[in-house]
Amino acid sequence: MKNNWLHYVYGYVRMTIEGQYAERFLNQCIHNDIDIWNIKRVGKEKMVCYLALEDVRKIKKIVKMTDCKVSFTKRIGIPFLTKKMAIRGGFTAGIAGFLFLIFLLSNMVWGISIQGASPKVEHQLKQIVQDIGIKRGKFLFSLPSVEDIQKVVTDSLEEATWVGVQLNGTTYHFEVVEQTLPEEKGLISPRHLVSKKKAVIHEMFVEKGQAMVKPNQFVNKGELLVSGFIGKEGKTEIVAAQAEVFGEIWYKSDVSVPLSTKYETLTGDSKTKYYLSFFNVDIPIWGFRSPQYEHYEVFERNYAFRLLNWTLPVQYKSKQALEKQETLREYSEEEAVQVGIEMAKVELNKSLGDDAEIVGEKVLHQAKENGKVILKIHYQVIEEITSEQPIIQGD
Repeated sequence: MKNNWLHYVYGYVRMTIEGQYAERFLNQCIHNDIDIWNIKRVGKEKMVCYLALEDVRKIKKIVKMTDCKVSFTKRIGIPFLTKKMAIRGGFTAGIAGFLFLIFLLSNMVWGISIQGASPKVEHQLKQIVQDIGIKRGKFLFSLPSVEDIQKVVTDSLEEATWVGVQLNGTTYHFEVVEQTLPEEKGLISPRHLVSKKKAVIHEMFVEKGQAMVKPNQFVNKGELLVSGFIGKEGKTEIVAAQAEVFGEIWYKSDVSVPLSTKYETLTGDSKTKYYLSFFNVDIPIWGFRSPQYEHYEVFERNYAFRLLNWTLPVQYKSKQALEKQETLREYSEEEAVQVGIEMAKVELNKSLGDDAEIVGEKVLHQAKENGKVILKIHYQVIEEITSEQPIIQGD
């Protein structure tokens, strides 16, 4: 039988057999299901082979039967290594302590690197990172995942467009892309201001140029609002018209609201189980009871332990079960109408500019079909409606 890792785990010996009946000794070993391998003749009445440690006791009777002399010239495997380590306890303890210390240091935070940030943003980022718990000496497996850290940092750092986070060894690397403010506009070319939508003029503030419309006047898309020509006939000047013109615009929205809806919500109650995983085999170490929830959602977090630059086949896992409950939400028809108005308003706001304001709404059509309230709504919006139109020479 070939020597393999199982032999090393359980231990084996190199055995020398001397005597006239060495072959008979080997045959008796095979007959008694004793594993021997790598048999070699090294003399006229001398052979060498390997024998599993667990079979050493079994050969005593065979030695007496065959009148052979047996000696063990080499001991190999973990059992013999363990025995040697036990004899040299101080040395073994020192090596084990050293490896354990290296293991701990390999799973701690020892560096935080920030690139691409101005001093002000770098200071803010360091404060956010410290609030999360990322600091030197902190165990890596006790910190949020890289994805969660990136989300928190990006949401908290207002002056950054994007923040990249990487964990290389024991160092967190943060790469920051800051917001770039638009350059101040230089000289403005001569222009008119025209309407970009159909609207009723609500109010206007003209800084430069000549107003061509008045409040409460209806204008079409592309109609001239503020002219870049100023002065009287014969003394006309061309300027870059500057003004703010707010118009009243109507938007139509179609929305349907179910009168009865089932949805799931988290109750806030949770149970967490912790594991050590060896070669993808999970061994519970804390929180052995399974959650007694009827409905729950499981969030799993894994951390692979490291030793220097090597990733070990050992993971620390946590599985958090969050209790969920099913809720039936029912609206009266009047409540569904109000919910529909607000839903449509939220969707409309997503398409409007920051200067727009919804000042009124009107339900044009309301119907109840198949357990739903169907609405057609018009919203009254005040927003800035100017658009630039360059003045071409010869106009």
